[in-house]
Amino acid sequence: MRVRADKDRCCGAGHCVLIAPEVFDQNEHDGTVILLHDKPPSIFHHLVREAADVCPTNAIEITEQSVQ
Repeated sequence: MRVRADKDRCCGAGHCVLIAPEVFDQNEHDGTVILLHDKPPSIFHHLVREAADVCPTNAIEITEQSVQ
């Protein structure tokens, strides 16, 4: 899995941080998303998907990488 967070689309709702604080954080000045891990460990994949699903501005993009 590869994760991308678009700070320009982010409204600072913070749902991603509440769901997956190991992967996301918030800028303390404007509340926008900070991506801590663009390739999170597989143990967090389900949480990252949930965070992307609940993001009100669709600022989180996930690319699934196939195993070869």
